[in-house]
Amino acid sequence: MAAEDFRLQDSSSSHNDHPQDYSRNSPPSQTHSLPRPTDDVLDLAQGVTKTPFFAGEPALSTPQPPPQQQQQPPPPHSITDNVTAAIHSLKVASSHRTTKYRPATDCVFVDPETEGGAIRDPYNASSVPIYQTATFKQSSADEMGEYDYSRSGNPTRTHVEAHLAKLMAAKRAFVVSSGMSALDIICRLVNAGEHVISGDDLYGGTNRLLNFMRTHNNVTVHHVDTTSLPAIQARLSSKTRLVLLETPTNPLIKIADVEAISQLVHQHSPDALVVVDNTMMSPYLQKPLTHGADIVYHSGTKYLSGHHDLMAGVVGVKDEALAAKIYFVINATGCGLAPFDCFLLMRGVKTLALRMDKQQANAQRIADHLEQRHGLKVRFPGLKSHPQYEIHNRLARGPGAVLSFETGNVEVSKKVVEAAKLWTISVSFGCVNSLISMPCCMSHASIPAHVRKERAMPEDLIRLCVGIEDADDLIEDLDNALHSAGYTFKGI
Repeated sequence: MAAEDFRLQDSSSSHNDHPQDYSRNSPPSQTHSLPRPTDDVLDLAQGVTKTPFFAGEPALSTPQPPPQQQQQPPPPHSITDNVTAAIHSLKVASSHRTTKYRPATDCVFVDPETEGGAIRDPYNASSVPIYQTATFKQSSADEMGEYDYSRSGNPTRTHVEAHLAKLMAAKRAFVVSSGMSALDIICRLVNAGEHVISGDDLYGGTNRLLNFMRTHNNVTVHHVDTTSLPAIQARLSSKTRLVLLETPTNPLIKIADVEAISQLVHQHSPDALVVVDNTMMSPYLQKPLTHGADIVYHSGTKYLSGHHDLMAGVVGVKDEALAAKIYFVINATGCGLAPFDCFLLMRGVKTLALRMDKQQANAQRIADHLEQRHGLKVRFPGLKSHPQYEIHNRLARGPGAVLSFETGNVEVSKKVVEAAKLWTISVSFGCVNSLISMPCCMSHASIPAHVRKERAMPEDLIRLCVGIEDADDLIEDLDNALHSAGYTFKGI
């Protein structure tokens, strides 16, 4: 249950190795694994992480003398000796690895090799300039320059799109006006008469849009349990166009095996696209495109922005032909993100790793406390009691910072939510301050009560979106709220 459970295993373990093209300098056959954040302070102080960055390669990049010149450390007899031995062995092998940056660095650093062509600033500004203009001057009446109208393209937008494409391991990325705009663009790939397979635990806005497609666009929508491969396979056909996944789902925190589902879909319905809403994880923790998905999208309003002062959506694809179709819809409908919002999104992304590491560390402590101290039924992929714990551990580098729990009584849950002081009652998640809500009354209220019942969504469910505050304060506040609501503690 501890945070270190979610670190990547050492290089002898292959369960997290997935192909990923981070650099044009990487050998074509190089496979990349997703490093997990480390909370090992000693290792960090040494500039070392226990996380390998490529399959079979250690995490250090400092050149070392040839192995034969290395002295073997004495057999470890203590924790300090064990750490010293681990650092030594990492250094010995580091001379054989391709140099590449860690995820936290990738969030901040604009790589001149992969992103340098995205924007050309004659003044070499250290922060991307805001091109707050609707139109661009042209030098010819019949030959247009790279940019002419900001609906079609803007240098600030190009910059953040290139940066996000790198983080998502995408061929192309697009930023638009909201997360629902991102999904709407993707859904326009579906023609009348075609089918969409989606989960039975969905964000309320997603459910609303899919229902509109069903009632107005002659699109068949199948809601299935996406934790079950047979349930998905039973709905696959030649008419299937999209298989829409959330993982973890919102708010029941179910895990879909993106890798297995992608293989299944591409085998049985080659024309179907696997689409993953990765908002709950962010590209810092999970990269669905490396697990076989065709499209990934995010509500940039959440973790990518991090402060709930911005509405944005992000779409990432790994196929140029598909990218062209996505761009056509964005240009035609005019939903591209405005320049100043692009600047805010880029600024938020640069602190993504810092925020996410703190938030999920807090979430892990809170989930452990609620489960062990109060005996509550807690839904969180960082708990070994979670039914898909191992699947999530294989797909993602951490558990994220959203969890939900049940009190067993709707009225008690309402009192808990209203009694909390530090936890703001609000929809959404991903910002620096902690939020609390009852999804059935708030974010998922648009789903009819009988449908929520059919999908086994508990009406007393409380969702916690954990921020960066001190974990002890957050835990104490929850304890006080539970006590005030009359909840009987079941722990010691």
